[in-house]
Amino acid sequence: MTLKAFETDLEEDESAIRGPWRTPRQMLAAQTYDDHASIHDDATAQRLGFQKATIEGPTHFSPFVPLCYRLWGDAFFEAGCLSAHYRNAVFEGEETQAILDRPAAGERQAAIRMVKRDGAEVLRGTASLAGAPGPTALERRLSEGLPALAEPVILANVKVGMRTRRQSVRMDFDRRMGELYPFSLRQKLAVITEPSPFYDPAAAANAPWGRAVVPFEMLSVLFQYTAREDGFPARGPAVGLFADQEIRLLAGPLFVGEDYELEREVIAMSGSRRTESLWVLTRVFAVGGDKEIARMLLNLATLKDSYAPYEDERRRLYGG
Repeated sequence: MTLKAFETDLEEDESAIRGPWRTPRQMLAAQTYDDHASIHDDATAQRLGFQKATIEGPTHFSPFVPLCYRLWGDAFFEAGCLSAHYRNAVFEGEETQAILDRPAAGERQAAIRMVKRDGAEVLRGTASLAGAPGPTALERRLSEGLPALAEPVILANVKVGMRTRRQSVRMDFDRRMGELYPFSLRQKLAVITEPSPFYDPAAAANAPWGRAVVPFEMLSVLFQYTAREDGFPARGPAVGLFADQEIRLLAGPLFVGEDYELEREVIAMSGSRRTESLWVLTRVFAVGGDKEIARMLLNLATLKDSYAPYEDERRRLYGG
């Protein structure tokens, strides 16, 4: 029996493929960073100027997968890429819509965006398949130059080129994914905006790969599972949020219940009036292998105001 990947009701015309309006769920209210609450906690978010707790960025990747699957089929689970700059936070109860600009026949890259009901843009970027000739959204962003990080405080001791050792990661159906992600895949699948039998161990024996694949948004969880063990010497405690993210499959899919190894490298740093940003490239390998099977580029933007001694340390480091 051949499984249908998605039941998502898509709207299509000559210019675009649009998903239905979705109301993503907040699952990180209990997330902690450095023993304190994160931006996904109402009180912490409000203290830092947000309306309330934000929904995690990669949650918004799921609505694009049925759109990409309509274009590229199973190949998107094997060699697909979503690359996005997050533009506006989404709060629980808000509706969002994923839109993919239809590429010309045979092209392997398309522009994507997500909007709220009021027209505010949640994210903008690209979806692509291996072999696409042009740069992804974040490759273009990096090549055009990032805003310089002047007088770093939180990242004062972090240097471009720092790398981690190899670390082992695994996602089981009922395994809670630690303090950063205090829920299991089973719990996520109960509320995921785009369910699929490809994700369900009970059904996936009839999927193209004969076993359950890790959903795109949960690849971020898998790749970040050991992030607090890195030892990148950032000052804290401080609160960060995802500002840019790219997830690329090179020899996928990645499977539930499979062991993988990963390593991380700081490839850039940037800054803004409110944030210090650390750009980290995570490379993923089969256990004991050197062939890269997936990667994630993540810009973690740390809010200066969330680090209590920020101004005192800035004056100590730079004067003024």
